[in-house]
Amino acid sequence: MRPFPRIHDLYIGRTVFGAVLLTWAVLVGLDTIIGGLLNEMSDVGRGRYDFMAAATHVALSVPRRAYMMFPTAAVIGALLGLGQLAASSELTVLRAVGLSRRRISLSVVISLSLLTALMVVNGETLGPWAQRRADALKAAAKSDDMIVAQYSGLWAREGNIFLNAQTGEERNEGGRSWIALQDVRLFELADDGRLLSMTRAASAEHLEGSWLLREVERTRFGEKSVETTKAAEERWESQLDAAALAANTRNLWRPRYMTARELSSGIDYRARNGLDASEFEEHYWGRWFYPLNVLALCLLAVPFAFGSLRSGGLGKRLFLGIVFSLGFWLVQTQVVRLAGVFRFDYRLAYTIPAVIVVLLSVWLFKRRSG
Repeated sequence: MRPFPRIHDLYIGRTVFGAVLLTWAVLVGLDTIIGGLLNEMSDVGRGRYDFMAAATHVALSVPRRAYMMFPTAAVIGALLGLGQLAASSELTVLRAVGLSRRRISLSVVISLSLLTALMVVNGETLGPWAQRRADALKAAAKSDDMIVAQYSGLWAREGNIFLNAQTGEERNEGGRSWIALQDVRLFELADDGRLLSMTRAASAEHLEGSWLLREVERTRFGEKSVETTKAAEERWESQLDAAALAANTRNLWRPRYMTARELSSGIDYRARNGLDASEFEEHYWGRWFYPLNVLALCLLAVPFAFGSLRSGGLGKRLFLGIVFSLGFWLVQTQVVRLAGVFRFDYRLAYTIPAVIVVLLSVWLFKRRSG
């Protein structure tokens, strides 16, 4: 097979690239306004959380929303771009000068690979950072006694005692739910600001209206002395708002907003402590399969554009392509959830739908040859 002129690839890639960007901008814009700003209006007025704070929170969530919306935008945009070429008979001309369906598809995949790579980087850097920053600003505005710091975890205050926890989660067992914090520090201050004591605990769980601290080490600071005591367990009678802590724990350590590295650390931690890590594993492998899913979806959608070369009904074909492609996400979501229920490998759950999509794409290409 002789090489084809590169200008054809650039033309196809530019058309698809532009269509994807336009579709992407529309979808992200709608999600930002409807799923973001309008939802935040219900919290406006709580504490210092005003409209500007809500707008800032939503603006910081845009990188995360762009990451989530990109697969859908890639599918619809690729179909619209190729549909535009098919409607103007440019696909027919490209075929006539010697470009195969495989080469045209390769041009589409390469152009989308650039955006996919950008989104993978965004999903591991800017997206999680900006979302945490947004949640931190919201938590600080809604409560004067609580803040979510970017690098030092969750901070809360009760009187002269300040609590800091590096990680935490909501646990559920036997119909009960409670907050469990790890790597906890309590700082007790005097009225004049002097540090009276510092307590370190491996974990703290909110049970029966009080906090149970485990592996406790307390250091008391006197005027001329320092005293250290240790205890395996200790009760901390506190009126700290557990519900507010739960809300901020969900915001700070939601697996779907973590990086792959953080998810891997979370899986290791839960494995060492005999805890359920299925939610972390689901999102961890989802990150790895993200680019494969995007490209598999686009390969499935491309044959529907070629069908218009021989027959009419371009709008119908584009609609069917979108339905088939977006249906993939529903199938994969259900397979992944079944993996969590029946405890089989998430890698298999993500691989099976992608392989089916690729095989279906090959079959459609053969049917629509010509």
